[in-house]
Amino acid sequence: MPLKQWRKLSEAVRFKNSWWTYKVDEFSLPDGVRGEYHYVHTNGASMVIPVLNDGRVVLINQYRYLCERESLEFPCGGVKEGSSHDETAMDELVEEAGYSARDWQIAGEFNPFNGVTNELCRVYIARSLMPAEKPADLTEEFERLILHPSEVDAGIISGVIWDGMTIAGWTIAKTYI
Repeated sequence: MPLKQWRKLSEAVRFKNSWWTYKVDEFSLPDGVRGEYHYVHTNGASMVIPVLNDGRVVLINQYRYLCERESLEFPCGGVKEGSSHDETAMDELVEEAGYSARDWQIAGEFNPFNGVTNELCRVYIARSLMPAEKPADLTEEFERLILHPSEVDAGIISGVIWDGMTIAGWTIAKTYI
């Protein structure tokens, strides 16, 4: 039996920037009770699992301001207005990992926090890598690391890799690696 759906009565934008829009919806439950739902709308995100010819994968280490610590992650970025998931994946691979790719595969997608955002992150596997460079954003600094898939698994288990999007993306993609 399907669950009862909520009905959107109105939608208001509270704040908008280049990456997301903070919205508040007024809704009605099936029994008529009304409420407000605050959430973040995005155009989505693209994560890339760069795979070298020998099967190792490229991750980046970067400082994460909100948690005040470094984070080992796969290249990933938000889809900006006027761009697509595919274009974002290609840009993030060059900008963050320092590669372009000839072979692309979509492994799947996931929502990183479905009670707070409607974002869908599409996970790509990139192969046939070639060195490429593009300047990073002013707020980004990267250290590139190359790991065996078993080292990624060990990093997740040990807590060295703690970024939820990287863990989710790896869970989806590793059966293809």
